[in-house]
Amino acid sequence: MSPLSLDLSPDLFPALTEAQADPDGPGAHRPALRFGDRSLTYGELAATASPLAARVAEAGRIAVWATPTLETAVAVVAALLAGVPAVPLNPKSGESELGHIVSDSAPTLVLAAPGTQLPPALAALERLDIDTSAPAAGLPSPGAPDPESPALIVYTSGTTGPPKGAVIPRRAIATTLDALADAWQWTGDDVLVHGLPLFHVHGLILGILGPLRRGGSVRHLGRFETAGVARELSESATMLFGVPTMYHRIAETLPDDPALAKALARARLLVSGSAALPVHDHERIAQATGRRVIERYGMTETLMNTSVRADGEPRAGTVGVPLPGVELRLTEEDGTTAVEAYDGETVGEIQVRGPNLFTEYLNRPEATAAAFTEDGWFRTGDMAVRDPDGYVRIVGRKATDLIKSGGYKIGAGEIENALLEHPGVREAAVTGEPDADLGERIVAWIVPADPQSPPTVDELADHVARRLAPHKRPRVVHHLDALPRNDMGKIMKRALTHD
Repeated sequence: MSPLSLDLSPDLFPALTEAQADPDGPGAHRPALRFGDRSLTYGELAATASPLAARVAEAGRIAVWATPTLETAVAVVAALLAGVPAVPLNPKSGESELGHIVSDSAPTLVLAAPGTQLPPALAALERLDIDTSAPAAGLPSPGAPDPESPALIVYTSGTTGPPKGAVIPRRAIATTLDALADAWQWTGDDVLVHGLPLFHVHGLILGILGPLRRGGSVRHLGRFETAGVARELSESATMLFGVPTMYHRIAETLPDDPALAKALARARLLVSGSAALPVHDHERIAQATGRRVIERYGMTETLMNTSVRADGEPRAGTVGVPLPGVELRLTEEDGTTAVEAYDGETVGEIQVRGPNLFTEYLNRPEATAAAFTEDGWFRTGDMAVRDPDGYVRIVGRKATDLIKSGGYKIGAGEIENALLEHPGVREAAVTGEPDADLGERIVAWIVPADPQSPPTVDELADHVARRLAPHKRPRVVHHLDALPRNDMGKIMKRALTHD
């Protein structure tokens, strides 16, 4: 593992600064952003974002209507140049959620692409359209802010109440992106492809700000399509970021699309995140392309914590090892007693500490205090085991995926992976329900490959018992047409209810 040199200077984008200082230099002509047939070089991005930064410098906080467009990327870069906290807004949010976020974060402006219709919840905000067509040259950007100053306020999904605004400082963005550069051997020569939304950590910070910090480029597909992936990776792109639903679509398409297989085989790095990628999809992609998808693990509040390294073993079902600068421990249910075992079986809650963490939940001091232990570790709520060599395997969320059955602590994730290896299972989710004898019994929610001939509970129970252990077999099976998922493709287990 190479040593990590963290750059905590206020300059998040050295290549952009260089292009602004020397508009005729070779760096200014390097491609920075491409969305479909619209693109900006570093020189054009500097000339477009700098005057916008000057306009918003006194705004306090700004909201960004985060459509998957060039305008969103320019708006966020301008806010970071100005040192003004930006609040990315999910265009698919409902009126109630948007109203809460606007009231809570109190932005003074909303930035949007010209012609975009904004919802009534934003009507009271002054609107500023982002013009990328006629950049002005020679305007200085505002002075560089402190590394601890807020860069973004990203709202959590709000599964247990109204969304909370995680205040992410510039320091966290810089350290996470530099740690990933170390782990993934990420350089300015890399060209990233992705089709992720731009209102969250994965799509915006990793997918847009990551390439810009390295001095590389990003090609955003607008919306994810396997044809777009094949096209871009065939035209000199080197990296692909996606979520499990995207890689599942890739795995399903590969048998009938040799061009996609050939394009993926050219990629230097295929990265999945935001949820666990089923082992079955890992294997199908590897068999068709010779390339293995690597996974990383992060949260809104922590940015990135672990990853499989580019120079490490791409082991399916794991999220790799802690990134440089990140401390990680597993704890017992009391939240303080450390789990010392590296046996691949003993489950504990992940807690992390390091410069990648957020500062606070906006306006929520009680929630901020509750999120940390007395000695400064952040309680992630994610449950995991560690392999003997330190690789971390996440087995689920403490609130929804930890099942206590027959005296065992069982993670739903490993059972889901086992179920997905059954040829009769297309999708799978696992939950627990009360049982007078076992405490909780394991319940499987299955989307069958053939709805006319779904696998039986006995068939699936035997299948899981052979692969894992008898106490991990499902006792109840429900068949569904589809699993409920959010915008990022994560299964919403709270919506799985027993009729």
